[in-house]
Amino acid sequence: MFWLMVLYGRMGKEVVSSLEDSKSLKFICGLDRNNKNIYSVPVYSDPAKINEKVDVIIDFSHVHSTLKILEFAKEKHIPLVIATTGFNMEQEKIIEDYSKYLPIFKSANMSFDINLMCKILSELAPLLSGSDIEITETHHRNKVDAPSGTALLLANSINESLGNKMKYVYDRHDLSKKREDNEIGFTSIRGGNIVGEHTVQFFGPYETFEIKHTSYSRSVFAEGALKAAEFIVNKPNGLYSMNDLVK
Repeated sequence: MFWLMVLYGRMGKEVVSSLEDSKSLKFICGLDRNNKNIYSVPVYSDPAKINEKVDVIIDFSHVHSTLKILEFAKEKHIPLVIATTGFNMEQEKIIEDYSKYLPIFKSANMSFDINLMCKILSELAPLLSGSDIEITETHHRNKVDAPSGTALLLANSINESLGNKMKYVYDRHDLSKKREDNEIGFTSIRGGNIVGEHTVQFFGPYETFEIKHTSYSRSVFAEGALKAAEFIVNKPNGLYSMNDLVK
């Protein structure tokens, strides 16, 4: 049995709910900036006050919260699952540097099917080279980052399979020119309570190929995060991803 700490928020609550069926992980404490204790375990607003023995941390928070918890995880040498998105290149480098001192599992999307979609796209893109590629993602109205981390994950899978020659275009509003070759365009839609929907389209001169993934429940991401926690808890220092778990 491993003792688990969860960083709260909407997805943190999903993780706690999913833990009820876990035989290898037990919820021991939480971390939430609002310090809302709705469970029978302690919930802290400051990681410095945590006294419980924690074996692994699941982070579904915000970028700046993740950067703060990295120092706590390094000091205590606690494996960390990062499911937060929206990091810039400098912040990604910080996480990579911290992985030299502790095991970190990081994925922009904890869904197995999304990662299968990445694999399919990496094999499909070279076969459809020359197509115009567009990625459309739709999420609930409270999602902060755009495009979503998952949209970038899908784009990176395509880009890597094409020799990293693609240029990402996030906003055509100010572009008074025709589309260039080697572009991947992004469209972000925010509204309602949609969990997540991602569509990748390959536009050819006479036909369009489309692949789409829709999430109906946040529990799929919670289950993936728990699998990641079980995977990372006894691993050596380093940066791990869903690809390592899938293998």
